[in-house]
Amino acid sequence: MTLRREWTRMARSILPIAILAAACRDAPEPTRTFDADAAIAYAEQQVAFGPRVPGTEGHRQMAAWLDSLLRTRTDSVVVQRWNHVTQGGDTLPLVNFIARFNPSAANRILFLAHWDTRPRSDGPGVAPGDSATPVPGANDGASGVAVLLGIADALSAAPPAIGVDLLFVDGEDYGDFSADGRPDALIGSRYYAANRLEPMPLYAVLFDMIGDRDLRISREGNSIIGAPEVVDLVWGVAAEAGYGNVFVPYEGTTATDDHVELQQVGIRAIDLIDFSYGPGNSYWHTPEDTIDKISAESLGIVGDVALRLVQRAEP
Repeated sequence: MTLRREWTRMARSILPIAILAAACRDAPEPTRTFDADAAIAYAEQQVAFGPRVPGTEGHRQMAAWLDSLLRTRTDSVVVQRWNHVTQGGDTLPLVNFIARFNPSAANRILFLAHWDTRPRSDGPGVAPGDSATPVPGANDGASGVAVLLGIADALSAAPPAIGVDLLFVDGEDYGDFSADGRPDALIGSRYYAANRLEPMPLYAVLFDMIGDRDLRISREGNSIIGAPEVVDLVWGVAAEAGYGNVFVPYEGTTATDDHVELQQVGIRAIDLIDFSYGPGNSYWHTPEDTIDKISAESLGIVGDVALRLVQRAEP
């Protein structure tokens, strides 16, 4: 038996009771509607701020905008501010936002996305001389945030009977993902993991690069290892909703992403990510990651699945 299969077998043998119960329950009719048109408008506004690189004006404007929106839609907002000193000696002013619904509830779900963008274009096919150009981040950044904000709108209109936390992490895309320990990447999720709110969520779902017009979300490798029962739950809910052509039933890329930092502290977190962005993934980490490459329909599918997960977990 391979190591991955052994980890999967062990994880399945200790399924959290609440997740197992939710997975086995008959699917209720959806009671909340995700507004896909509003979500794409949220993505457009983020791109209009320009690159949201920590320390830039676009980053400051985006932080103020997020703070304002969340305080009018959620029950409470926790703001985590800190300065991160990079290996190169730069000081980055970073901020995580945690928007909470039903904050006193013991049973909680966590949804998260990163709101910063990459300071350089170093994706496939980018010429070395062009690498200094920041990434616009329509898909890699704005799409996940747009879904979180759409969830906030829906839960504001119909408050959940369980606790729901929406985590907007900063500093995900700043540094080198291949560096030992990734000291300058996944910064915000690592900070949250070290300063997480209680109680521990039943599970967490990360939204990253989920706006692609040709959306195909495969089962990500670290999610299968770290939280296979959550993968099964999410893919099952998506299939019941008729999205089996989007949430495809095979294993795809293994991603080093924010969910890994949460898994390190015992949170059963998975990653929803479409890593085939453009021909040969040619838009990822490039100046081509623009608003015309994403669609309201894709955001709507992911947002609808998220709201169905909330409803599935409600008593």
